Amino acid sequence: MLKELSNKILNENYHITKQEAISLIDTDLQELSLCAEKIKQKFCGNKFDMCSIVSGKSGKCSENCKFCAQSSHYKTSIKEYPLLDSPNIFKEAKHNADKKVKRFSIVTSGKKLSDTEIDSVCQTYKDIKNKCDILLCASMGLLSYEQLVKLKQAGVTRYHCNLETSRRFFPSICSTHTYDDKINTINLAKKAGLEICSGGIFGLGETFEDRIDMFFDIYNLGIKSVPVNVLNPIKGTPFENNKILSQEEINRTVAIARFILPDAFIRLAGGRLLFKDKGVSMFSSGANATITGDMLTTSGTSIDEDFDTIKKLGFEK
Repeated sequence: MLKELSNKILNENYHITKQEAISLIDTDLQELSLCAEKIKQKFCGNKFDMCSIVSGKSGKCSENCKFCAQSSHYKTSIKEYPLLDSPNIFKEAKHNADKKVKRFSIVTSGKKLSDTEIDSVCQTYKDIKNKCDILLCASMGLLSYEQLVKLKQAGVTRYHCNLETSRRFFPSICSTHTYDDKINTINLAKKAGLEICSGGIFGLGETFEDRIDMFFDIYNLGIKSVPVNVLNPIKGTPFENNKILSQEEINRTVAIARFILPDAFIRLAGGRLLFKDKGVSMFSSGANATITGDMLTTSGTSIDEDFDTIKKLGFEK
């Protein structure tokens, strides 16, 4: 069944059904990963997409996402600060551009930035665009259409807004905004002419079916950049005692995502350092992109280490 399904995707431009995706949960992981790799090779070749982020504003978020250390609803030990000034952000962008990282994103805490803050980051983006050879992305919450247009005009090409989980499970992780608020922002960003980056975080207590439902929503939204985060339980958050997912479970999640999203960049993001191999085996289970360097409130891998890894695995920069 597994080989028959993968052959239909490879040779007939077939898109699998939800029930077929669910059937992959109990298949042999090694065979599943091999099939996912064939699908990745057919639709993406050896292309690899590497991006980096800077935490442009930290903490004091009004939202109550139960996994997040930056929420004002919980007491965590993260560093809090307002929007960084342009020179500090520019320094980070130039460092990544000099290292030949393809994309750079400013990520800010809070439900959304104010118009004054948007004007400030837009000027920063214009400076980066004029002086650095790097593509620009943004992750700034549930922005308005007018704010998203300003980002586009400043040189931003891609907007990030994670769905986080399935529509069914979303109310279990956040009550201060909705799943539809997320989708509305994604659609507004598309209307503004921006590409979309959207994925989820796994290990929140969701089922495999929840993950599959989220991947199908991402497919239906036409999204081609899909971050895969693994929960790193943060002390002080409601999920601080959640069990960390096994390497096998996240590899299976990535492989199933490849079956549903054959031509997407499936991007390893937060949580890679939870695993002994730093997530390298996921690149042999269907993943072909990553966020390099540190995450928002947790450590990541170095740029040089990631470039060395993708070279050894046969990917192209």
